[in-house]
Amino acid sequence: MLTRLALVCSLFVLTACASTAPAGDPWAGYNRQMFDTNLSLDRSVLEPVAKGYRDTAPKPARDGLHNVLNNLRAPTDLFNNVLQGRPEAAFTTIIRFAVNSTIGIAGLFDPATDMGIPIYAEDFGQTLAVWGVGPGPYTVLPLLGPSNVRDTTGLIVDTFTHPFSVVRYDGSLIVQSTRFGTNSLDQRTRAIDLIDNLEETSVDQYAAYRSLYEQSRANAIRNGAVDVDELPDFEEFDDE
Repeated sequence: MLTRLALVCSLFVLTACASTAPAGDPWAGYNRQMFDTNLSLDRSVLEPVAKGYRDTAPKPARDGLHNVLNNLRAPTDLFNNVLQGRPEAAFTTIIRFAVNSTIGIAGLFDPATDMGIPIYAEDFGQTLAVWGVGPGPYTVLPLLGPSNVRDTTGLIVDTFTHPFSVVRYDGSLIVQSTRFGTNSLDQRTRAIDLIDNLEETSVDQYAAYRSLYEQSRANAIRNGAVDVDELPDFEEFDDE
């Protein structure tokens, strides 16, 4: 009970900070130190494992693991589509999960995509943004990497509201740890070329990672829609 109360209080504080604190990088000192720590760990452990996995595991096997992980996050997608008031996306998520869990053999295959059923991947950080909560300061999390106050809050909510966390069963810690590990491996493997390119072309890798994160999150929150604030002011052309 006390643990849940502490979690609620923490979420309230984090969300309030995201709403009131200016966006930007006021914690740059800490962030750069944590970025360097994460980068060192990645180069010594995660990168070699990911590249070894890519070189030894057949692509169908890697794709199968990726499909299973996508299927397992369906409850999170459904939960957040409902909270965002997107009934069509929520219904589509249910259909997609049903198709891939049955015809796709527990999500190992992805017949839903072949059938034209899209994936609506949503998390609670995106939900908070839809509700009008600002990002708050940028922060680098241990092991997890780039984030901000809003998305960190969302990550906590998504973790504690997923069925794997809500339902108690024997071996739950092992299951959750395995899911986290395989998901990290899958994401790192799929990002090998992108990260290698960033390291080769970026003068300041920290700034490059931050920019890439902020752009990708903004695009995810808009669901790929064009940000009208970034369009040119056409009245200026009329004056000419």
